[in-house]
Amino acid sequence: PYSGVWLPAGKRHRVRMNGVSTRSLYIEPVAAPRPSPGCEVLVVSPLLHHLLLASANMPALYDESGRDGALAQLLLYELQLAPSLPLFAPLPQDPELASLCRDFLAQPHIRSLPEEWAKQLHRSQRTFNRLFRQQTGMSFAVWRQQASLMAAVPRLLSGSSVTRTALELGYDSPGAFSSMFRKVLGQSPTAFVRAATRQEEESPDRC
Repeated sequence: PYSGVWLPAGKRHRVRMNGVSTRSLYIEPVAAPRPSPGCEVLVVSPLLHHLLLASANMPALYDESGRDGALAQLLLYELQLAPSLPLFAPLPQDPELASLCRDFLAQPHIRSLPEEWAKQLHRSQRTFNRLFRQQTGMSFAVWRQQASLMAAVPRLLSGSSVTRTALELGYDSPGAFSSMFRKVLGQSPTAFVRAATRQEEESPDRC
């Protein structure tokens, strides 16, 4: 809830939604407010949320000097300022490495070791580490953590307990999982779920 996905122009993608409603905003590439060449998960502030709702009925050829123009300019400004969340695990182009990544995303486990992946790819540890960073833009450890966090959030929001979620993802204890969660997202899993639930109750429309 109250998050969005930024997709740069020309980026191949596939969307799968599970029990959510969304609003989409299409922006000309020359007016793109974010310089990142990759996808991002963004925090949708209350203001940005209502701007997205207000823009739903804007015509494609809106009056740039009128109200719709002002609304569009404010939307671009808020998108530029929107902070990103570490809820993105890019897939590599290398087919064999991409296959391992997809398998992990289907069944994430924080104890999955880079040594095991390197062995499956018949690469040395050093070569694997270099390949993984080149292909994804991040280290294996960071990617593994973000992929695990991506799996944790929907489980928590669907009612799974912190303990069950932590153990399913391979953490030694709920405390270790909560510590990671708080470090990355700035609040405990319980506080995160409580805040999301409160936002849902206050506004049935989600972005």
